[in-house]
Amino acid sequence: MSVPLPVSQAGLAETPDSHGGYPRLSDEQIAALSAHGERRRAEAGEVLFHEGDERYDFYVVLEGRVAILQGGDQIDDETLIAVHGPHRFLGELSLLTGQAAFFSAVALESSELLVVPVERLRDLVTQDTALGDLILRAYLIRRELLIGLGVGFRIVGSHFSPDARRLREFAARNRLPHRWIDVEDDPAAEAMLRSLGIAPKDTPVVIWGREVLRNPTNADLARRIGLKGGEAPDGMVDVLVVGAGPSGLAASVYGASEGLETVAVDAVATGGQAGTSSRIENYLGFPSGISGAELAERATIQAEKFGARIGVPCQAVSLRRDDGHYVVGLDDGQELAARTVVVATGVHYRKLPIGGLEPYEGTSVFYAATLMEAQVCRNDPVVVVGSGNSAGQATVFLSRYAAEVHLVVREEDLAANMSRYLADRIEQAPNVELITHSEVRAVTGNGALEAVVIEDNRTGERRTLPARALFVFIGAEPHTAWLGDQVALDESGYVLTGHEAADAAAENGHWEGLERPPLLLETSLPGVLAVGDVRRGSIKRVASAVGEGSMAVRLVHDHLQTLPHAEPVAAQT
Repeated sequence: MSVPLPVSQAGLAETPDSHGGYPRLSDEQIAALSAHGERRRAEAGEVLFHEGDERYDFYVVLEGRVAILQGGDQIDDETLIAVHGPHRFLGELSLLTGQAAFFSAVALESSELLVVPVERLRDLVTQDTALGDLILRAYLIRRELLIGLGVGFRIVGSHFSPDARRLREFAARNRLPHRWIDVEDDPAAEAMLRSLGIAPKDTPVVIWGREVLRNPTNADLARRIGLKGGEAPDGMVDVLVVGAGPSGLAASVYGASEGLETVAVDAVATGGQAGTSSRIENYLGFPSGISGAELAERATIQAEKFGARIGVPCQAVSLRRDDGHYVVGLDDGQELAARTVVVATGVHYRKLPIGGLEPYEGTSVFYAATLMEAQVCRNDPVVVVGSGNSAGQATVFLSRYAAEVHLVVREEDLAANMSRYLADRIEQAPNVELITHSEVRAVTGNGALEAVVIEDNRTGERRTLPARALFVFIGAEPHTAWLGDQVALDESGYVLTGHEAADAAAENGHWEGLERPPLLLETSLPGVLAVGDVRRGSIKRVASAVGEGSMAVRLVHDHLQTLPHAEPVAAQT
């Protein structure tokens, strides 16, 4: 298909690579790719792929220029994202993850292209590490640029709507490029809805090109985007990982790489709480730090490369033992059977114990600080509550976007619960005000958050802080309700493992016939392990969560060898 190009487009210059997301391929790399693809001509105005296409291939521009557009095929100042010339390649992260295209590509002039089927590209980038790293890094940067530009589908609704907040949170947590349009604030929103035959009362809707999804469930939106659901595999798997944060992703990578049939599911998104961290600077091997989103994307691609299947959104609601194996029930009625289960469901941040928060949640009150939230409060004052590393990382990140950041903590010393490097950064930031021994008592606003009222917990004096957004990181509660009474928990709901689970294991009768106590990360059920933040006594750090996830696979091997008719498992590395 071709589209008419205005004469003015003939002079469009190639977009400079100011972000590192538009590198050029070397002659050697193009030669390597050529062995897996074919060359073809594209005439001026030819559409290579459309926004919303469920599948598209990898293109390298050999001669000519290609425009990347949002919102359709018409080229103007509002739709143009980038222009690529010779030795540049097209696409972004969706190409590697199997998601639909978030933009269109149109040849600006007669061009020669190298087209590589995406399946062959995925194989090639795992074999050629230099090429694979170049493409993956570019795609990760491009995804961040798309999110910053608000490219992709549009969520239209009211900030008072719980369903609109649900859709926005799902899109943000899954790092999906999109734009939020508030019918309460955007004067053009009603006219746009009227043109589509939609009344404001029928929102929220998701608009992608000419397609309109009316108040879709998270699963409906995921299917349209191309996120993989939790379809039950045929038969029984070796390892079912429930939760896809750092510990769950590590278990998925190591389980699949060692030849175990591995399935992972998560209720919201890969990455867990760590996936919302703007930058993790104390993770081994990344001296300049790595964002939680990038870590999650890299780990997900790595796990799937080895054959793990990851389903999102896919919420576990029950666990039961059935004739020596386990069955996990999902919220859509499906059941997954597995020889072993790794519980990696993590925790969720507590809400402030004050009234009046609900109208602002998702629009002004947040429990994560990513680029999407930062855009909401650009050049405005914000308040961050909490004294742990999550609050510290959020404060440092938001200080780059907000006019001023007020960090409210209950303690006297910021370093009491926060890593020293973060505390130092905060104390040196010129637009960050640290407010110690204080707590939030109220929020005020008219439709949108306007101010936060805090109280000094020594003197009782109250103070009103101007705030466009409130970020809350005040401790966490474990995601263990779905386990029911199947495994032993402590008084706070965290899973007991190892020697702490031994007494419960002896009492529940599930250990009969096994002449061993629970393994280090094993719960009171044999073959059910717990890793990461959900486990009692875990160290709340990304590195330790990854370590526990990998260690769990070694213990899974040990358990599988004790089962009747155990078969040899793959060699461990």
